[in-house]
Amino acid sequence: MSTPPFPASVYAARLDRAAALAAQAGLDAIVVGPGPDLQYLVGVEGDTIERLTALVLGPGIRPEVVVPRMELAKVRSTAVGELGLAVSDWVDGEDPYELVAAVVGAVSRVGVSDALPALHVIPIGDRLGVGLELATPVLREGRMIKDAAEIAELRRAGSAIDAVHRRVPEWLRAGRTEREVAADIAEAIVAEGHRTVEFVIVGSGPNGADPHHEVSDRVIEDGDVVVVDIGGAVPSGYNSDSTRTYVVGSADPEAAERIAVLVRAQQAAVDAVRPGVTAAQVDAAARQVLADAGLAEAFLHRTGHGIGVSVHEEPYIAPGNDLVLREGMAFSVEPGIYFPGRWGSRIEDIVVVTAEGCERLNTVAHGLTAV
Repeated sequence: MSTPPFPASVYAARLDRAAALAAQAGLDAIVVGPGPDLQYLVGVEGDTIERLTALVLGPGIRPEVVVPRMELAKVRSTAVGELGLAVSDWVDGEDPYELVAAVVGAVSRVGVSDALPALHVIPIGDRLGVGLELATPVLREGRMIKDAAEIAELRRAGSAIDAVHRRVPEWLRAGRTEREVAADIAEAIVAEGHRTVEFVIVGSGPNGADPHHEVSDRVIEDGDVVVVDIGGAVPSGYNSDSTRTYVVGSADPEAAERIAVLVRAQQAAVDAVRPGVTAAQVDAAARQVLADAGLAEAFLHRTGHGIGVSVHEEPYIAPGNDLVLREGMAFSVEPGIYFPGRWGSRIEDIVVVTAEGCERLNTVAHGLTAV
């Protein structure tokens, strides 16, 4: 855990808003465990362990953190300490779930963050004597709309990952393995301003036809189309995520033509982004261009996902999602086409919804890049 990237007032406003949203949803309390929601609300990073750490908040509840004593100093170094939040620490042999129950009190509806595992959810429910429900509809509302400081961090992340993509031609060549190329990329992700490498996908030739291929020992060959999808977290914890498609040597004419269609599809989706349209409409804009070119069946996934303290979060840009876009939402636009046993291609940018349309945070050339 590290010093939070934003002033204490930012976290105080987030806590107040979460409590207000909980009240609107009819929740008496929310219990938030380690994960993106806790990071967003008070700057506490880390994953769930067998010892319970939880933030309790809600309408009429003074926010309080329950934490193992061995983690107390780390938690107090975050916005928890800066805000002077109440803290109940505990040691092995004591019951942390009773501490949660004492903060919550006698209530009827309690929500839990979606990252809190059954390991903790079940005993919390037992101590409270109520059925628990997901607080996701409440917590996602705050995280979906980025403020100016968050957008600045996403710009920083986008610029840093663009710098890595500009260097990919240094490492991508025939005779090297995907794993070797990925190692160079991972090193550059940190060197260009990220604190962590969240993922590196190098999908060459037939491996590029698997949207979630990572890396392998396959030797890259002349003529391979290569999907490079990379991202990491900058020091504030906000993430980058960008994909470009490369070709080693000269591209097969059919592949080049189809990738050119994909670039147009990605641009059509970006052009569709503005307040008032739905996530599904943005998805449909990309899908229509591909369908018109006879490539509808080659597009296997949604067009995008939200991004922030998580690489994947709401809103999801997918068919059937009638969520109306609002200014400040940030998400990827990443249509792809995949031909099993042959090759695949994906083009991805992060965009932020503005009053008039959107701001594109990735600016590296979008077309098929020969190396």
